[in-house]
Amino acid sequence: MKTLAATLLAATTALASAASAQGITQFNIGILGGENAQDRMVSTECLRSKTEELLGVPVKLFTPADYDGVIQGLLGGTLDYAWLGASAYAKTYLTNPEAVEVLLTKQNVDGTTGYYAIGFARADSGIRSMADAKGKSFAFADPNSTSGYLVPGAELTETFGPLEQYFSEVRFSGGHEQSIVGVANGDFAAGVSWADGLGNWEDGFNSGAFRKASDSGLVDMNDLTEIWRSKLIPEGPMVIRKSLPQDVKDKMFAMLDTMWETDPACGYNVAAGDAKDFVPVKHEDYLGIIAARKLQESARKN
Repeated sequence: MKTLAATLLAATTALASAASAQGITQFNIGILGGENAQDRMVSTECLRSKTEELLGVPVKLFTPADYDGVIQGLLGGTLDYAWLGASAYAKTYLTNPEAVEVLLTKQNVDGTTGYYAIGFARADSGIRSMADAKGKSFAFADPNSTSGYLVPGAELTETFGPLEQYFSEVRFSGGHEQSIVGVANGDFAAGVSWADGLGNWEDGFNSGAFRKASDSGLVDMNDLTEIWRSKLIPEGPMVIRKSLPQDVKDKMFAMLDTMWETDPACGYNVAAGDAKDFVPVKHEDYLGIIAARKLQESARKN
């Protein structure tokens, strides 16, 4: 099936070089926060160039400072594609159900399509569990991050009660990279980020924010230690603006669907590490996260 899709993709790519994709003159890709803007641009450049060749129109990358910048870009129609976390997708959908549609997500090397929020601290801090982190400073990533806030915030609150009372200080670092570097530098006593939970800790697992930070030399994972792990979180969806022409959506789906077959190096960059494949997902796969997000927003209003 993937071989046939790859053949069709090659044919459409050749045609795209001679004529722009029907009905568009530019295509804009939004990249969620989590690492500095330059690193996000570099790691996503292969996707940008492949999309430009595929669609035959200029393709630009946008790296807003926070998750909400990407969400608002998709809602306002200034962004055409992004890979969202499940909570960011939930916010987008709850704001406007007609804004985007889901395409694919990452399948891990073991066949799962999920990841974990990983609590961590410096290895020399004496913190070995969330109980040890009581009364100390703690970093979440972003209010719209699934693994960087929604899920760990809910699970930790259920276990320990109001987190502002459990920790001495609760802060949003601005992104996963900032949380990891902040804990490594001693700015926070502990924090939470994300990983597939597979492979070796010293490598930053197989994929995720720790792997990217380790690959880029920002941290030595041996300086950090895991202190907590969430339940499995559904991997967020790659989404595309629903109002785009169908041929554009079909071409993007086919290109992403076959990326690990046609360009595994780009697949590694896009997936933030090793993965098995990108596989199709449905809106229904995120109903649980949407319900949790709706409950969280309702609690804030009250």
